Amino acid sequence: MSRILMISSYVARDPVGLTATMPPLEQAGIEVVGLPTVVLSNHPIRPHIAGMKLDPELLENMIGALEKNGWLGSFNAVFSGYLPSARHVEIVASAVKRLRELNPSITYVCDPIFGDDPKGHYIDEQAAAATRDLLLPLADVLTPNRFELSWLSGVDVRSPSDAVEAIHRLGRPIVAGTSIPAGPSRLATVLVTDKQAFIGSVEKWSDVPHGTGDIFAGCLTAKLMLGQSPEQALAYAIAGVRRALEVSRGNDRLLPHLVDWKNSVSPVEIEKLPLHIRT
Repeated sequence: MSRILMISSYVARDPVGLTATMPPLEQAGIEVVGLPTVVLSNHPIRPHIAGMKLDPELLENMIGALEKNGWLGSFNAVFSGYLPSARHVEIVASAVKRLRELNPSITYVCDPIFGDDPKGHYIDEQAAAATRDLLLPLADVLTPNRFELSWLSGVDVRSPSDAVEAIHRLGRPIVAGTSIPAGPSRLATVLVTDKQAFIGSVEKWSDVPHGTGDIFAGCLTAKLMLGQSPEQALAYAIAGVRRALEVSRGNDRLLPHLVDWKNSVSPVEIEKLPLHIRT
């Protein structure tokens, strides 16, 4: 059985962070060990919230305990999501390097969760800068949204062709940019490897609950871990988000536990894009 170590937020009621990312991986038969960086009762958009940011040293100790028990070298992949401080980022960077010492073939998936449209950064910019400087160079797979892709690359991403250019600047093996504008009523996801670029677009829905990016990252990671091509993984991940939205209609939160990830997610059509950088 494949195993993945996931480090991100734990939000109890509203499926974001680990509670949104883990279901498609677990239903794919992948063993998930999830370590929280924050523990919250619900999403911060709610009128009342309780919880806490976990001390970075506690996260470091949890990773250390996994190693002392002889488990750290058993992972096939490591995933990082919401990291609320630069110190959390530093600990994850050290963990990725240690995991690669134990298993050089491990895959590192970085979901750089530090901001979104229209408000921009929602964590300390020092943590975002640490993600750019410490985690981005280590990532095999990167899944930024439009705001994050623009901030990381320095390219004002306003179209799929902008996204291709921005992704090229990052220089990572696989990058999937999400929530890319593709006309007045559609959003695109653009995935670029060193040889190919792909795009899938969907109709823009209003009042979409938080957590779609987390579900996308979980679906993409699951299919890549199962050996599918980046194109196939992209098609499944976009369809997975759409299916989660369908089963959650009428609710104020996503309900990923209602999705039959094995049988009810039909991949969407994916197009190839030209690999070029505008001059």
